[in-house]
Amino acid sequence: MARLTPPALVMLGSGALATARRLQACYPDARVHGLRGRVEAQACNIVYDELGAHLRELYTSGTPIIALCAAGIVIRCVAPLLANKGAEPPVLAVAEDGSAVVPLLGGLTGVNVMAREIAAALGVPPAITTSGELRFGTCVLNPPEGYALASLAQGKRFVSDLLAGESTRVEGDAHWLDDAQLPRAEHAQRAIRITPRVWNGNTDELVIHPRSVVVALADGEDTVQRVREALAAHGLSPLALAAIVAPATCIGDETLAHAAETLDAPLRFAPVVPGGDDLPARPTPRALLGAALQSNCAIVDAASGLALAIADQPIDAHTVGRARGQLTVIGLGPGSADLMVPAARAALAQATDILGYATYVEMAGPFRADQRVHPTDNREEMQRARHAFELASGGRRVVMVSSGDPGVFAMASAVLEALETSDGRDWADVELAIVPGVSAALATAAQAGAPLGHDFCVLSLSDNLKPWSIIETRIAHAAQADLVMAFYNPVSRARPWQLDKALDIVRTARAPETKVVLGRDIGRPGASLVTTTLGELRSADVDMRTMVIIGSSTTRGFARPSARGTQREWVYTPRWYR
Repeated sequence: MARLTPPALVMLGSGALATARRLQACYPDARVHGLRGRVEAQACNIVYDELGAHLRELYTSGTPIIALCAAGIVIRCVAPLLANKGAEPPVLAVAEDGSAVVPLLGGLTGVNVMAREIAAALGVPPAITTSGELRFGTCVLNPPEGYALASLAQGKRFVSDLLAGESTRVEGDAHWLDDAQLPRAEHAQRAIRITPRVWNGNTDELVIHPRSVVVALADGEDTVQRVREALAAHGLSPLALAAIVAPATCIGDETLAHAAETLDAPLRFAPVVPGGDDLPARPTPRALLGAALQSNCAIVDAASGLALAIADQPIDAHTVGRARGQLTVIGLGPGSADLMVPAARAALAQATDILGYATYVEMAGPFRADQRVHPTDNREEMQRARHAFELASGGRRVVMVSSGDPGVFAMASAVLEALETSDGRDWADVELAIVPGVSAALATAAQAGAPLGHDFCVLSLSDNLKPWSIIETRIAHAAQADLVMAFYNPVSRARPWQLDKALDIVRTARAPETKVVLGRDIGRPGASLVTTTLGELRSADVDMRTMVIIGSSTTRGFARPSARGTQREWVYTPRWYR
């Protein structure tokens, strides 16, 4: 099994931290998840609030889970989600002190392989209970990457027969079974067959399909039906399909992309050789295969304008033509990993290249050894955006990292400007997505209560990219309109005077008792939250890392004592207006 997603090391208490660190040596890309209030935030990559909800989120996203706690706790947490055994990620329970490793779920997705890896790292025996694994030393129903089981139900019956005393022979190349302790016999009635040919339903066979077939077609019309008919005509299983090849002129064809998703095969593209008068020639499917394949395969023309390539071994789709490039612009949120949206996390896990301001790129890590990181200076936005498109137009999966939300004073605007001003089609063919994030204004507001509960505006006080006169005009209008205002970039060493100028403007329209919230490094270590008033606020209270939220005339605050005898002030802006 190929683990594209690093496992999550989930701790309930700080007593498991030493074991988690040992397991990070085994899985360098794994992140440590700690329960808020029970584990110091500095010791974790991700802090969560409730174990059950967190484990269910990880499970649903397909993330392998290594829970450093009692097995029963994990079982009760994920029990409501147990349905499809073939689709579940590996889930293991590991004792806090590393004395026990218990694989719980994911027998068909490599959980026992992980159990052995973890046990070897901790120097203890894994508590594997799967009968087939114990008897044969491997999971016969979990072939390696590049192979697919024809029928899980038949596979279970087949393994049961072997456990009951039947013997088997192996037909075809099943190298991963060479060292398995299978009951083999040359003339056994039962057989494990490795073949791209469709399984005929023989219950004496366990059929495993190598993904060794590539289909090429010159256009995307009726793709699903044509491919299925071509495979059936040659007696080939759809599970043996390694990739679908189309001409590069079809990049961006959503119908073709949907068809490839339906057929569960990567969509790859081959270059088109220009015809006469520099017009694109209509490539034949055979020519597309010849241009896309790096390995020797038997190429067979099929009906409906298709061609098939059949190899002796599984074909790595990454070696066939090239993929449509992807550029995903994400926001990390305010800094805490648990405030990053799952879609941003998924994009980082799938990326080949990560770009961004060096500080934000570092916050987005750790990264796998096969991922390329391109950190740059904070003032190189357009160069960074163009570099991202250059990488993506070459077929790579690129993530552009911003803090907060990528569309709020961040990289989404630069990326779109780079695209608008480009003159090449290659960039337009890139699959572009912008994933929302939690902005600093929203994070600070949530910590304070709900100061943005009614109409508000967001303003940057930096005049690096716009004249100060425009900033002054916008502040004046927002103050007169009685909007709550959130100030980004309020103060810097180069412009220490601007916040005072902005406050002078606001004070012409707001009362001195107007509520003000100052959030510094919210979501990061050392965060602080201060509630004050417009009359008391001084620029010395603020630096570049502070979010300043100035309330409207209706914004109010109140304090309530807690059970511990302490109290804090909540600030909110009512939904009504009078």
